Amino acid sequence: MSEKDPKTSQDLTVVVQTLLQQMQDKFQTMSDQIIGRIDEMSTRIDDLEKNISELMTQAGVEELEEEIKVTETSGTA
Repeated sequence: MSEKDPKTSQDLTVVVQTLLQQMQDKFQTMSDQIIGRIDEMSTRIDDLEKNISELMTQAGVEELEEEIKVTETSGTA
């Protein structure tokens, strides 16, 4: 039995090391996917902000806001 114990212990060590390596690989893959999705989301948000700004400019919202501020400032002065 003493001859079998070291082999069993070695087998268990190999199994545990393999399992830990598989878990590390899966974690790294998931981490890479999450970072990729965050980068993609950041790009989409930047594009959305740009489009909203362009739409506001086209609609004259910025000019309207400036006119309101000027009117408010001159009205209180």
